Amino acid sequence: MLGWAVTFLVIALVAAVLGFGGVAGTAMEAAKIVCFVAIALFLISAVMGAVRGRAPRL
Repeated sequence: MLGWAVTFLVIALVAAVLGFGGVAGTAMEAAKIVCFVAIALFLISAVMGAVRGRAPRL
């Protein structure tokens, strides 16, 4: 999911450089949303792992 966030960020930067403000804003908002969702899923996964008491496998 963080790969998607980086992709949207790159699209936003390229659009901003080319002068497409609407596209840049939309891509930046999408990048923020995807990044926050990825962080939330990570935190939920970390809490559930701690509650279960299992160590992660490497």
